[in-house]
Amino acid sequence: MGHNVPMTTSADDSGPVRIVTAVLRDGDRVLLCHRSAGRRWYPDVWDLPGGHVEEGEDPEESLVRELREELGITASEPSSPPMHEIRTATFGMQIWMVDRWTGTPVNAAPDEHDAVAWFETSDLDSLRLAHESYLSMLTAVLVT
Repeated sequence: MGHNVPMTTSADDSGPVRIVTAVLRDGDRVLLCHRSAGRRWYPDVWDLPGGHVEEGEDPEESLVRELREELGITASEPSSPPMHEIRTATFGMQIWMVDRWTGTPVNAAPDEHDAVAWFETSDLDSLRLAHESYLSMLTAVLVT
């Protein structure tokens, strides 16, 4: 998820934190980011690249910005709706499929992740993923 959730809420807080993430697919592989063990939220798990929607941003704009900040790549704003959404009491996450971008993904935010890596379907079972729905979603993405 690539951000720290503030513990305080303000009067203008509009409910759950809005999060945007991407499934970066390159053929039969997907890119995941490993959240460092020292992270306060979801430590030591593999997660999708992305982060929170800032005030005044569209989710699609946020996604492009987060991918640039975290991976150093340039993606175009998604033109289709998210492929998957996860809603909890504390956050709402929109997940887009991204299979075209410019640049080579690198760990451009080492304060947020200690590694980024490509995985095939056979690798996913052995990973500690940040959310239980990721496995079936990623597996389905890689089958198509």
